[in-house]
Amino acid sequence: MSTSDLRSAGYREAGAEESARAGRAWWDENAAEYQQEHGTDLAGRLIWGPELLDEADARLLGPVAGQDVLEVGAGTADSSAWLRSVGARAVATDISAAMLRRSPDHPDGPPPRLVCDARALPFADASFDIVFTAYGALPFVADPERVHAEVARVLRPGGRWVFSVTHPVRWAFPDDGGEPGLTVSRSYFNRTPYVETDDSGAVSYSEHHRTIGDRVRELAAAGFRLVDLVEPEWPDDVQRVWGGWSPLRGWLIPGTAIFVSELQN
Repeated sequence: MSTSDLRSAGYREAGAEESARAGRAWWDENAAEYQQEHGTDLAGRLIWGPELLDEADARLLGPVAGQDVLEVGAGTADSSAWLRSVGARAVATDISAAMLRRSPDHPDGPPPRLVCDARALPFADASFDIVFTAYGALPFVADPERVHAEVARVLRPGGRWVFSVTHPVRWAFPDDGGEPGLTVSRSYFNRTPYVETDDSGAVSYSEHHRTIGDRVRELAAAGFRLVDLVEPEWPDDVQRVWGGWSPLRGWLIPGTAIFVSELQN
């Protein structure tokens, strides 16, 4: 969205359906810019966040060769493409057709891609061994319990659900990679979403905050057992700034939280 289209930005309530509409429209409009800015970091691998924690090293999904894997909020589907290159049967989904159309060329072709809302996955029950998302879907939905329920439905018993989001503690700080981003400005417990509206007053972008406890309870309610909670440290060799993520902040406070869970039998 251009600056001229932005009427206001701040913290206010945003419902589930208006958040979903805004997410689809925003990512469709900004797909090219996002790919241009971050495509080099994302290409040919699965990274869990701006700290560039690589799944090839972290292995949070567990063994993937021969497994049926679903990616929700896949963006350009680089992660699914990498998984297919190491033997997984990966399928990529995203709410934005424009993002999926930007899937780069791969030697074996792009992974199967499907446009859908993560809150209503068009797959049969117990279709997958692993479901994951790296910063996809969950930060942008007002009703994350629907995503967890859908993931539980399409997973086989004992299947793994792994997702990364902005570390909840970061919501207490301004979204600024510089010095202003080091001072607490909001209550960690204030769950009012960040919302941008356009000239008509409609929601054009939204992000929704949940505490760590909220996320754990969401998982438990959907039948998952938390296996690990990973908080990647900022690597010494990464000097660039990615939005509100930067070496200055990354060496002091966590920027990403990765929840690793398994569906209970």
